[in-house]
Amino acid sequence: MSLLKIFRIIAFIEGLSYVLLLFIAVPIKYLNNDPSYVKMLGMPHGLLFMGYVALAIVLRTDNQWIKNNFFMVLMVSVIPFGTFVVEKKLNKTIQ
Repeated sequence: MSLLKIFRIIAFIEGLSYVLLLFIAVPIKYLNNDPSYVKMLGMPHGLLFMGYVALAIVLRTDNQWIKNNFFMVLMVSVIPFGTFVVEKKLNKTIQ
């Protein structure tokens, strides 16, 4: 499996974990005083985020689209649903 495919998979899963964390786990934490969901989703999301950023840095030298849009690729990682956009646009460029 190529690094680009791995990056696309991590981008999707990282975005999903971020959305679940922000829109499910955090409201449960504050509405029900139950931080267990934040604890359960926080660590995997953090690891996926670090993997996303690390792979973006590695792929910057190998992939022209990531190189041209590098700062956008990094910035959308902190915006909900942002990594879904990157994954979709990256998918269009490689097909």
